[in-house]
Amino acid sequence: MVDQSLLAQIPSVDAILSHRRLDVWRGKLQHDILVDRIRHVLDDVRATLLKDKAEAEVPDQKTILDRIEWELSRLLTPSLRKVINVTGIVLHTGLGRAPWAEAAQEAAAQVMTGYSNLEIDLATGARGQRLDHVEQLICLLCHASAAAVVNNNAAAVLLVLNTLANRKDVIVSHGQLIEIGGSFRLPDIIKRSGARLVAVGTTNRTRISDYRDAITDRTGVLMAAHTSNYRIEGFTEEASLGELSALGREFDLRVVYDLGGGILRDWQEFGLPEEPVASDSLQVGVSVVTFSGDKVLGGPQAGLIAGDKEIIRRVRKNPLMRALRCDKVTLAALEATLRLYLSPDAFRQQVPAWRMLTESATDTRHRAQQLAEALSRLSGSDNFIIETRDTVIEAGSGTLPVEPLPSAAVALKPCYGSAEKLARRFAQCGVPVIGYLKDGTFFLDVKTVTLKEIAVLVEQASLVFSDFR
Repeated sequence: MVDQSLLAQIPSVDAILSHRRLDVWRGKLQHDILVDRIRHVLDDVRATLLKDKAEAEVPDQKTILDRIEWELSRLLTPSLRKVINVTGIVLHTGLGRAPWAEAAQEAAAQVMTGYSNLEIDLATGARGQRLDHVEQLICLLCHASAAAVVNNNAAAVLLVLNTLANRKDVIVSHGQLIEIGGSFRLPDIIKRSGARLVAVGTTNRTRISDYRDAITDRTGVLMAAHTSNYRIEGFTEEASLGELSALGREFDLRVVYDLGGGILRDWQEFGLPEEPVASDSLQVGVSVVTFSGDKVLGGPQAGLIAGDKEIIRRVRKNPLMRALRCDKVTLAALEATLRLYLSPDAFRQQVPAWRMLTESATDTRHRAQQLAEALSRLSGSDNFIIETRDTVIEAGSGTLPVEPLPSAAVALKPCYGSAEKLARRFAQCGVPVIGYLKDGTFFLDVKTVTLKEIAVLVEQASLVFSDFR
């Protein structure tokens, strides 16, 4: 049993609330919020005493006030912040996936600082449609007759299947029943759409005859899903999109292709491995494609739907469309990003994800050397071993899962203290720096760092180096 006299030593809420150290907070936070945070800290002190019975000790008033002020300051400090990504992973889901092009940032800022013509037709003054701002661009880039946009690709798949196959069967290959990060499983999305999953073939071999044999009066959709985050190799066979589209025409069934990440330009032209291009998929006869806006497209989080005009009309009239629609900021950023793809070259230089993925190894290595030299001047030779290393990185977000990309990094090995502690200190900077640990060394991979960010990174490093032991 804890000595009740110890619990009695815990100060009251009123005693803490009246302390002069909290005067500065009274104008910053509502009274009930101050009381809530004080009570939270005092309850934590009480719980600690009850748990650690043998070594129970009441913190002094200063310690309690320090904890409370830390809690209060945390409320006024943004939780979601800009970080410097030195993991080398270009489309890092944990770090927000694709950074936006400057054009997208400017477009978003324009519409968020005032009113916009989101649903007003400026030519006629009549009520407009928010999707009209992006539909023509998507159609041009995908060679589609119509398009729609929702808040992410999972929503796009859900909406399309609910529109075309509610209470009907969706036929999919066993080898394409994908799961991506965050436990998104295609079978679960099919079920939530109101459709019934019919899996055909085997994990490694699915022929067009397997689809044909599964078609019944209940069939609503033939579906294919790009296995973007894994590859099945060896003794394999897969029905082509052309075969699937021909089968769909024969039985008057719609063919839906979930691309995952949407490639609008064939990046084999730039030395990257083959990935399916949205326009190619539609040209072979697929009815509808769905893909993400914030992966290799390089824009905001969104789910793009492109394809047959009648299907898109039904999709846009589905009541779920309103629940899944995008806001003005997303649409403005997406429109600006899509416009960059109209140019033969602008997208490659101005869309950050494309610039990073297609950058030459020489340019990446040069940037790593610049960073290493700057950090060496700061640190002193007795404190850290600093080297430039050639590395391989991944695209991220399920893109090119088995294709390592060349990169370069600065390797930091502390002479005193651990690399783990160094990584934590960098992550706790005013502008957090997120790298990775390997073999007792902290790596700063520059594939995902711009020249502008190098200067900020060096500033943060100077603070870490100044007192690291």
